[in-house]
Order: sequence, then structure tokens, then C-alpha cells
Amino acid sequence: MLYFIYEYFNINVFQYLTVRAGLGFFIAFLFTTMLMPKFISWAKSKRASQPISDYAPDGHKLKVNTPTMGGIVFIFSTIIASLLSADLSNPFVLCGISTLLLFGLIGMRDDFAKITQKNNAGLSSKMKIFFQILSALLVAIVLFSNNMNSDLYIPFVKNPLISMEIFAIIFWVVVIIATSNAVNLTDGLDGLATVPSIYSLISLSVLVYITGNAVLSSYLLLPKVSDVGEVIIIGASLAGALIGFLWYNCHPAQIFMGDSGSLSVGAFIGYMAILSKSEFLLFLIGAIFVIETLSVILQIGSYKTRGKR
Repeated sequence: MLYFIYEYFNINVFQYLTVRAGLGFFIAFLFTTMLMPKFISWAKSKRASQPISDYAPDGHKLKVNTPTMGGIVFIFSTIIASLLSADLSNPFVLCGISTLLLFGLIGMRDDFAKITQKNNAGLSSKMKIFFQILSALLVAIVLFSNNMNSDLYIPFVKNPLISMEIFAIIFWVVVIIATSNAVNLTDGLDGLATVPSIYSLISLSVLVYITGNAVLSSYLLLPKVSDVGEVIIIGASLAGALIGFLWYNCHPAQIFMGDSGSLSVGAFIGYMAILSKSEFLLFLIGAIFVIETLSVILQIGSYKTRGKR
């Protein structure tokens, strides 16, 4: 809507990405902080509490009555802020909003299954990965059809290693799914994916802005991808919504984001890494997610083989 005001009423301040990104940030923050208390009250009345994994440390059992699915609120706030602030004729913006929505729906379905079944199993692994592959494949195909740069870059090397061509679709699907599940595992172990996600979103938003800017990308020897800069509005909106959510998620947590939040946040982080051609740099930007994922694998492996954490 703000971009519409710029185009049709010639209010030039709204042409700037940074202005609309800042407005998106505060709109999403305000929506989240206003709606979250009402959602917490509703979730408590419905006993939509967080099931705790058997593999989690004993101290986490105290969180058993904490409401979950807070991701519904901040994803909703992010989408509203993005619709108000971003240029909706930009295919990368629409694809980014779709990424949040598709993976949010998968997470919501998983959360509902956990709540109704009163255990931490949720959707079966096969069903969850099927829906994730389907959603990520749709996103990757849309990117490829909009002439997204299919070159493969690594950090500190200015020229691409190879051009992946059609195989980029498979690579992008892997990046989105891997990041989505890494954030999901980080949040599922101890409910602490919010702050690392904010840092990752801010870092990737800067990279996406540079990648979409011909002058900056040329000066810094980074790849140039036309029109992707508009996506920083979604990144800023999601960061603002997560900061609003953090007020209710910090110790002692009043609510968890659940899979409805962590799957969508992770998928969007992967999406931004693809747009900025920072897929391998994501190992450093999201180092916490990599470490937590390895920790979960070791914990579960140890628990299953030795009966000890």
C-alpha cells in the first residue's frame, strides 16, 4: 500500500526501500505485541500447551504447560506488514510471502497434531518432509521461472564456481528444507531460536539489499540479482515481529513459537540466503542452528544407544 501511495500520489519518501523496511519492522512489531497477549489467553483456555520431547533435559519438563503456536501471530503480523509496505508486483516478494505461508501451514498442522495427540510426535516424519519438499519445490520453480541467478558462489571468491542451470532447483529445495528443519530443531530443544533468527534475518537482509543494488554489489564484488532488494521489507518485518514475540518468549516464557513459527522462519532464512547467493555463508550466519542440529543428533543418538544424554 505504501508503494502504491508512492506510485500514484508521488510521495517520494515511500520509494526508498529503507523507509518502507523500517515501517514494516514497526508495523509487525506493534501487531505482534498487541495480538500476542490475546493469543496467549486463548491458547491457555484451549490448553494448547507445549509437549516436551523425551530427549529433552529434565529441567525442560517444567515448560510442559507453556502455550505453543505463537508463530501464528508473528507470521500473520509479518505478512500484514509486508502487504502494507512492499511492492506486491515484485515476484520475489510474493514468493517470500508464499514461503512464510506454506511452511507456516505445515508447522500449524504439526502443532495441532501434537496438541490433540498430547505428545511430541506430531505429523509423521514422512508426511512432514513430503509437504516440505512440495512447498520448497514450488518456491524453487517460481524462482527459476523468474530468471533467478543459478550460479553457485562461495564466500570470499568473487566469481561463481559453476552455473547450476536447472539443477539449481534441487539445490534450492535442499537449502530451504535444511534451514527450516535446523531452526525447528533449535527451537524444539529449548525454545531459543528467536534471537539467532533475528541476527540471521538482519545479516541476510543487508546482503539481499547489497545484492539487489547495482552500485553496492559492483563495489563490494558481490553478485547482482535484479529486483531482490524489495525482499528486505519482509526480512525487516519478520525481525520486528520476532522482537515483539521475544517479549513474551523470554524467561520465564509465556509462549513458544512452535513449529508454525520455526519452520516458516527457517524456510524464509534459507530463501533469503538463496536470493543473496549466500547459501554457503549461511553456515556462518546460522552457526547456532548448525551447532544445535548436531547437538540434537548427538543427544538422540546417545539416548537411543546408551540410554544416557
